[in-house]
Formats: sequence, C-alpha cells, structure tokens
Amino acid sequence: KFGDIDNLKGLVMRFLLTTSYYQLSVQNWFSLHRLQLVYNHSVQATFNATRIYAPSSYSYHCDRVSSLQRYDALLIPSSPNDVSKLWEVTFIDFQIQGFNIQEGHFAYAKDCASFFSPAILMGLVMSLILLLVLAYALHMLIHLKSLDRHYECKASPAYFVQMKDNDMGDEKEPLRNSGNESYELRNQQFCKIYI
Repeated sequence: KFGDIDNLKGLVMRFLLTTSYYQLSVQNWFSLHRLQLVYNHSVQATFNATRIYAPSSYSYHCDRVSSLQRYDALLIPSSPNDVSKLWEVTFIDFQIQGFNIQEGHFAYAKDCASFFSPAILMGLVMSLILLLVLAYALHMLIHLKSLDRHYECKASPAYFVQMKDNDMGDEKEPLRNSGNESYELRNQQFCKIYI
C-alpha cells in the first residue's frame, strides 16, 4: 500500500501468488501469477507474470522485473485492449517470498539470471575453440615423423696411401693388406642423409 500519490487515491499493488506441489522436485513451488494495480478503490491495471517462480522455502530475486521489452518483459498486460498497456511497471532489485517467511527476512534467493548469460556463452565458445586447437596440435605431434630413421650415421674409416711423414704415427695405424700398405684415420665419421 502506497497511500495517496498525486491524483492516485489509495494506490495499492497486489501480488497474487500461487503454490503447487511438483512430484519431480518433491517440494512445493510458488509462482507470481498476477500483479494488479489498484487505485481510486478499483482495479485499474492487471499484468500476468511469467517465469517468476521459486521453491516455497526460497525467495525469488531479479535485478529487474518489468513490463518493458528492453528488460525482458516478465510482466505482460492481461489483455490487448486493457488499460494496462498504458502503464509501464519496472521493479529494480525485486525480491519476493510468499510463503515460509521466518523472522521477517528473506530466505535464500533463486535468481532470475539465466544459466547461459552472454559472458558464460562466450567463455564456453572460446574454450571450445582452444580445445580444438589443442587437439589439432596434439594430432600433429603424434603424427610427426622422427628424423632419426632418415639419418644413417656410420663410423667408417678413410684409407690413405702411406705418406713419408713420421710425426703422424700416433694418429694412424697400419693396416695389413695384400699388396699396398694403407693407414686408417681414427675417430672420423660421416653421415648419409636419405630424403
């Protein structure tokens, strides 16, 4: 009850709540069925409420409950020809609890914010993209061919005909062959690369 506001005598807002038992959730739920604006001792505007419900032991909370489309219009005029269309009703930081009120305080609130807000949805999409990039990178790593099997490194000696220099005696070793005397150089490697 708001009392007299300008030329509105005895302004009252009536919230008509209903309660129902749902077997699936095994508890009672309340819902806001209708909002009535009463002034000058008669009902002047009626709005049907949509999607305003919560378990009976909870309260319902929403940042904005409005009849305006820009605020998601949870309050809808009861009939197209009604004078309700002339009213714009918006509640900011709206919280209601019709049943099981204890010590004049609201119970835990069921919020009207949807589970998939735009920020959450963008986060999920970005996570999916990053997961696909990671899966592609792992796929490429798994199918990466190792270069080890394409390199064939062999320690093969090089043979030179005997030279007259005597100071290389510790780096060469005579080979026993039939005919020519040859020397082998130690610790020399060469690699063949197959492409």
